[in-house]
Amino acid sequence: MIRQLIGLTLIGVGLAACDQARVDVSTSEAGPHVVAATDIEAGRYLVMTSGCNDCHTPGYAPSGGKVPESEWLKGSGMGFMGPWGTTYPHNLRRTVAGMTEDAWVEMLSTREDSAPMPWPSVRAMAEPDKRALYRYIKSLPLAGEPAPTALPPGQTPTTPYENMMPVMPTGG
Repeated sequence: MIRQLIGLTLIGVGLAACDQARVDVSTSEAGPHVVAATDIEAGRYLVMTSGCNDCHTPGYAPSGGKVPESEWLKGSGMGFMGPWGTTYPHNLRRTVAGMTEDAWVEMLSTREDSAPMPWPSVRAMAEPDKRALYRYIKSLPLAGEPAPTALPPGQTPTTPYENMMPVMPTGG
């Protein structure tokens, strides 16, 4: 138990050093979760550090994160094609605009489809973090278009896409 508390304290110190706003990790009955001055600041921090922008913000990863916050989480027409078909990063601003906070938490707690989205990691987030994400995204102005509809396996997309099909080495 002491090791866990020391570890959480060190994580909290590291998290606080990473952002202008004070961010800590708290342990409560909800488990470890991010705590900031406001839920919106906590949600912003989670978006910045959890990889949300890597897929849901066009150009974020290739630019090394140099995309203005005003462009974050608008989704993308760049598909990810794999054995599951082709999926597209949703416009999260539109997603939260069309659902309640409780519905968002339920979705993040139970959803399993849409690879390569890291649903096991998202499901493992503490409920306060899921709510902070919702509140941050909800604070952004509604902007951007809906993502294209996912395609089933075997159907070739008409949009740009990254091929994530496994390739087995030949020869030996």
